[in-house]
Amino acid sequence: MAVIKCPSCKQKISDKSKSCSHCKLQLSGLDAEKIDSLKKVDYVKKSQTLMNHSFIAMLLFCGGFLALFYREEMSSGDWQHNTALASTIAGFVLYLITRVRLVMLKHNR
Repeated sequence: MAVIKCPSCKQKISDKSKSCSHCKLQLSGLDAEKIDSLKKVDYVKKSQTLMNHSFIAMLLFCGGFLALFYREEMSSGDWQHNTALASTIAGFVLYLITRVRLVMLKHNR
């Protein structure tokens, strides 16, 4: 008896089991086309999640940058200035990290 990964949820299951105990996927009727279809669906879900993260990071960056640009009365030690600066930096860094993760996802496909 060997331990394999479920094609759908990637949890460890027995190779003798008829269905996955985690996601209830019926393993007895799986062929190469169905496994390929499950992999494509998983890829699209991961890609969409990363695109959503990228969009949120871009919103953080743009919001912080616009707050810094249009709020001239903020002093450099003010909490609003520090929050806008932190948002700009965090958004930029998160955007770069998310884009690298997207490239790695496409490369590993």
